[in-house]
Amino acid sequence: MLKHIETELLDIAFHEHGDANGWPVVLLHGFPYDTHAYDEVTPRLISHGARVITPYLRGYGPTRFLSPTTLRSGQQAALGADLLALLDGLRIDQAILGGYDWGGRAACIVAALYPSRARGLVSVNGYNIQNIGAALQPADPEQEHRLWYQYYLHGERGRAGLTENRRAFCRLLWSLWSPTWRFDDDTYARSAASFDSPDFVDVVVHSYRHRFGLVEGDPRFDEIERRLAAMPPITVPTITLEGDADGVHPPAGREASSKRFTGRHENRIVPNAGHNLPQEAPAAFADAVLDINARAG
Repeated sequence: MLKHIETELLDIAFHEHGDANGWPVVLLHGFPYDTHAYDEVTPRLISHGARVITPYLRGYGPTRFLSPTTLRSGQQAALGADLLALLDGLRIDQAILGGYDWGGRAACIVAALYPSRARGLVSVNGYNIQNIGAALQPADPEQEHRLWYQYYLHGERGRAGLTENRRAFCRLLWSLWSPTWRFDDDTYARSAASFDSPDFVDVVVHSYRHRFGLVEGDPRFDEIERRLAAMPPITVPTITLEGDADGVHPPAGREASSKRFTGRHENRIVPNAGHNLPQEAPAAFADAVLDINARAG
C-alpha cells in the first residue's frame, strides 16, 4: 500500500506491508532504482512477522519536496537525515535498516550516528559512508573506468544527457552493473517510472558533484557532514553483502572499510549477483535481514 508522510522538507512516499505491530524494517533503494528492488524480499520478511517499509528516496517516484526553494541536494547527509525523519514521523523508535547504493549509505549513516535507532543493519557493498575529504585521491585504473558516469555528471553535458536520455542512460547502468541479470523490459519500466520525478536530475547531479567537493551542500546538513567526515564506526549488528558479479564495486579490497564495523559483523559473498542485489538475489538479502533480526533479539 502506498502511503505518504510529511517531514520538515519532504512528502515522502513509501510502501508499507505486514503486521502494523510487527518488527519494523526499513529497506532503501539505490541509484538508479526504486522500491521495486524489494518486491520479492518483502513477502519473505512479512511471512516472518515483519512490518516492511520501503520509501522512495528524495528525487524518485512520488516523493516530493514541500518547497520550491529547498536545495535539491543529493548529498549523503541529506539521505541520512531523510531516513531519520521518516523514522520519527512514523514513530518508530528502532528498526532494522537495510539498503544498497544510495539507500545503503542512508542506512549506514543512521546506524553510525544514531545507533539507538537501528536494531541492526544489512548493507550491500560494506561501509557506504563517503570519505569526501579523500575524494580526489585516484583509485586504480580498473576501478576508475567504472566511475565514468560520475565524471560525466560533473559537467553540464552530463546534466543535459541525463535530462534528455534518462531512461536509456539508467538502463545502460543496469546492464553494466548487473551483467548476469537478465531483466526484461517490463521490469525496467516499472522502476524507470520513478526517474520521471521533476527533481530526479537535480538531485542526482548534486549527489555526484557534492561527493567530489565540486558543489556546496545544503547548510542545514553541515553538522551531519562534519560528523561523517570522521568516518564514524558502526557498532550495531551488521551483515554486509557483496555480489560477485557487481559491475561497480567488485567484492575485493574491502579489508580497510570492514574495520569500520566494530560490533558483530559478518560479510557474505552472493554468487551470480550484481549491483542491484536485493532484486537479483532476494532470498540472500531477506535471509540476511532475518538473521540480523534473530541476532538483535
